[in-house]
Amino acid sequence: MDNKQYWEQIYTIKKSDSVSWFQEHADQSLRLIHNTRLGKDAAIIDVGGGTSRLVDDLVAEGYTDLTVFYLSSTALAVARQRLGKHADIVHWIEGDITRAKFPLNRFDIWHDRAVFHFLTDPADRHAYVERVLSSVRPGGHVIVATFAEDGPEKCSGLPVMRYQPEALHAVFGDTFQLVEHEKEAHHTPFGTVQQFVYCYCRKR
Repeated sequence: MDNKQYWEQIYTIKKSDSVSWFQEHADQSLRLIHNTRLGKDAAIIDVGGGTSRLVDDLVAEGYTDLTVFYLSSTALAVARQRLGKHADIVHWIEGDITRAKFPLNRFDIWHDRAVFHFLTDPADRHAYVERVLSSVRPGGHVIVATFAEDGPEKCSGLPVMRYQPEALHAVFGDTFQLVEHEKEAHHTPFGTVQQFVYCYCRKR
């Protein structure tokens, strides 16, 4: 079973609020997006957005240039249905982030919570960073959250990479200036706690 089939199956058999990464509100992500001090017309992409409710809060706050990118069409359909008439505000893109093609300097903010740590192959991590480099404008903002060094070793049965802030920033390289980093103790719907690390960088 390839990656796409795997995630289509996950979202077919599980409700969006019963997966381990579910958040009613992505408060930490929202705060970091607010910290960029960009206007409501900022071009924001949520990589791996799937059924995440971050887009709901961004729409509610009046952001007008939003893109949700995810591998599973099933997950995107769930999110679109949930947003109802507001779904038309959002650009929905189905695809593999290691093969995606975005316009040059398209985004002001790149956000990813819990996709990058699934990239256990160095070639995939390199391909991901190349897409960030090309699609985020100079001076743009990159917010990436992964499992921390004391986080889970697997997610949904798949192996993941765990990071300290400096190691996560190092993967992206000197083109990106580390602005801040912080940890989050994420409480899952099952009552367990997962440690995440958030890195917020600016493209030089």
